[in-house]
Amino acid sequence: MTALNDTRVTASSYDDLVERVQCGRMGPDPRSVRIAVAFTTRQAARHDGRSRGYRNEVLSLRLAEAVGSCAVEPGRLPDDAVEDCVGADIARLLEHELLPVRVAALDAYLMHALPHGPTNGARPLPLTAGTSLEKSRARARAVVELIDAAPGASVLVVGVVNSLLEALRARGLAYIPCDLKGGTTEWGEPVRTDALAELERCDAVLASGMTLGNGSFEPLRQYAQRHAKPLVMFAQTGSAVLPRLIGAGVSAVCAEPYPFFWLDGGPGTVHRYGAAL
Repeated sequence: MTALNDTRVTASSYDDLVERVQCGRMGPDPRSVRIAVAFTTRQAARHDGRSRGYRNEVLSLRLAEAVGSCAVEPGRLPDDAVEDCVGADIARLLEHELLPVRVAALDAYLMHALPHGPTNGARPLPLTAGTSLEKSRARARAVVELIDAAPGASVLVVGVVNSLLEALRARGLAYIPCDLKGGTTEWGEPVRTDALAELERCDAVLASGMTLGNGSFEPLRQYAQRHAKPLVMFAQTGSAVLPRLIGAGVSAVCAEPYPFFWLDGGPGTVHRYGAAL
């Protein structure tokens, strides 16, 4: 199969992007490239000065020099999922029964075929070394700068990160926190659990790449496209996937490939797409 590097065309949907990869239109034949290493990262964090902590679990797949990732709810990934991926070609993994495996495989493929950098539309932004909270806040500022909204506008935040809520406050933006886990924010604000039910109340949407892995991304993308509302994605999950959907409902992406800011206190880089800064 001849590879046609289709970097100039935005996919019309997540399924369209998968089809393009399966047909070899975004890079090498997916039957010809295999996952060499598969691993999970489990983390628990509680930043200094914060009263609450959180946990993360991420499936990552290595394809040559690239690592693709998909976050999962802690404890939900079967133990044999990692073994399923090792040595498997991308074409097979794009049809795996587990959605997180499919997402991580797509991310690894696109990270390999279209790595982050100016050639593929990214604007790298260095993050300085610091504590976990300092790096979290630095990333949050980088993300929130991408939102095209005036002070007083309301932002639906899908996937609650307290540093993001702080950064929205600093810009004078109101927010509606939403997360499948529910609960409350650091400041005692109730967290909604049904993002789709809150869409009409917001002027813009700020969503985690985790929406790819739990199947809630496409309804958000379709709504944003239909109603011409900004949809900004902060992406550890699918950092190489979501930039290919800018212009099809996604307005901007802050992409953060593995290793993530919470794994290393040294300097790092996020890659921003889509918005003029």
